[in-house]
Amino acid sequence: MVATAYPRTFVPQDLKLERFADVEPLYRELLDRPIESPAALERWLRDFSELSSVVDEVGSRRYIEKSCHTDDPAIERAYMQFVEEVEPKIKPFYFKLQKRFLESPHLSQLTESRYAMLARKWRPDVELFREENVPLETELTKLANEYDKTCAAMTVNFRGEELTLQQAARFLEEPDRATREEAYRLIVARRLQDKDTIESIFDGMLPIRDQIAHNAGQDDYRAYIWKAMKRFDYTPDDCLRFADAIAETVVPLVNELDRQRKIDLKLEKLRPWDTAVDPQNRPPLRPFKQDQTERLVDMTKEIFARMSPQLADDLESLRQRRNLDLASRKGKQPGGYQATLEERREPFIFMNAVGLQRDVETLLHEGGHAFHTLAARDEPLQFLRSAPIEFCEVASMSMETLGAEHMEVFYTDPAEAARAKRTYFEKVIGLLPWIATIDAFQHWIYTHPGHTRDERADEWMRLRKRFGPSPEHFDFSGFEDYRRHEWHRQLHLFQSPFYYVEYGIAQLGALQLWMKARENPRQALANYRAALALGGTRPLPELFAAAGIRFDFSAKTLGPLVRAVGEELERLPR
Repeated sequence: MVATAYPRTFVPQDLKLERFADVEPLYRELLDRPIESPAALERWLRDFSELSSVVDEVGSRRYIEKSCHTDDPAIERAYMQFVEEVEPKIKPFYFKLQKRFLESPHLSQLTESRYAMLARKWRPDVELFREENVPLETELTKLANEYDKTCAAMTVNFRGEELTLQQAARFLEEPDRATREEAYRLIVARRLQDKDTIESIFDGMLPIRDQIAHNAGQDDYRAYIWKAMKRFDYTPDDCLRFADAIAETVVPLVNELDRQRKIDLKLEKLRPWDTAVDPQNRPPLRPFKQDQTERLVDMTKEIFARMSPQLADDLESLRQRRNLDLASRKGKQPGGYQATLEERREPFIFMNAVGLQRDVETLLHEGGHAFHTLAARDEPLQFLRSAPIEFCEVASMSMETLGAEHMEVFYTDPAEAARAKRTYFEKVIGLLPWIATIDAFQHWIYTHPGHTRDERADEWMRLRKRFGPSPEHFDFSGFEDYRRHEWHRQLHLFQSPFYYVEYGIAQLGALQLWMKARENPRQALANYRAALALGGTRPLPELFAAAGIRFDFSAKTLGPLVRAVGEELERLPR
């Protein structure tokens, strides 16, 4: 047992979770314990929280190890042992304990609003839980692991060097067009090599998800996930209207930026390898060298210090606790994330840095998640430390947006700092149509059970036509097959279905905070930190309000924000 600022009081100090049998007596004790007063119910909740934290941290650590070493059979076995033998046996106990809390006669006497939030959060879990779904969820986790392994194994040989796809993508920023084309074609060919494998994995997931929904009494998986994700404050129709607003207000600006890029590069049509290069054909932004992740941390820490010394200290604490794994390497799962080590109440950041500007943005983003974890860590109940996902992403995206104002930390040349800022805001605008595409694609997938692969690809292409690059400015000839399978690279579709629109909702929150910070940066950051400290103890609209922003993603809010970003882009040199 490692020393922690939050010592165990219920779970034995020397307990190590290797098998479910190691914790089963503790779950049974919680089920059988008499609860004779409101105070006893509170004590019972704290013990339940502590046990959950211990179990969650073991699972998180095994997932992190698996992410970092997908090519290590022993690590994979340890992860799958937890997935197949521990988690499925815990879920029925967890359900019974949630139900016991909700049915307790003492619940009504717990007058703090946080307990009402917990009850609100747990009711959908209890209503949806079906024991027959537990093995189905395990099968989904195993399929997601197959997707991770498939993607992690993707490498290309670029001019005599074996590179991960993330490493190869660096060359898409090179001024030499032939180099960009060569790298792009290698990446596409490698992705297409596994297209049937990935399609098969997804085809295996769909009927399982559909069965889970029907077992829980829901019409389809969308209805199931809406309830499971506690989306109390908006509906599927709200998301579809959000997509309409993006098509109306954002897509025209993206098309204008593409038109400018085409002119700047002196091209009749842009090709897919022309989207990441500097439009003035300047050398790519390289904020740090590929093997200098310590510099990445140092400089990002300086950006945070300019906002608040506490944020800089928080990032440094991750480094000191060895809770960072940032460099890309063979055998490492693609992507980036922040995982919470629940017992220690510490964040861990995983990413694949290769020396790109987007790596800076990724660390700013995941740093925001880490600050959220640290700000809410003193909440005694693990169940209330995490906010709804939509606000979790405000925490992360706000750090990207506010951090964009300090790119001179990485770039001594003011022109390069301005380029980095412009690149970021162009990415913000470009991301919103992609979010609309992914979200609308999922709405279609899960309300059209039994569809074929071709029908799925046709719908994808319909959405890409609506939200994607205009044929007036782009030529994708020769890549028709890849475009129909382009969605394979979006891991959320495989690992976290319907978790994507949150990025769009949160982006609007982050842009609102950015506009507030232009007026009063100190007050904006104070509101941000105060809202993070609330964890999950308030409803979603109240968390946004605590940060000084509105929970709204209609055209009424989107339109002015898009105009503000457009004006910012006009001020920044191309």
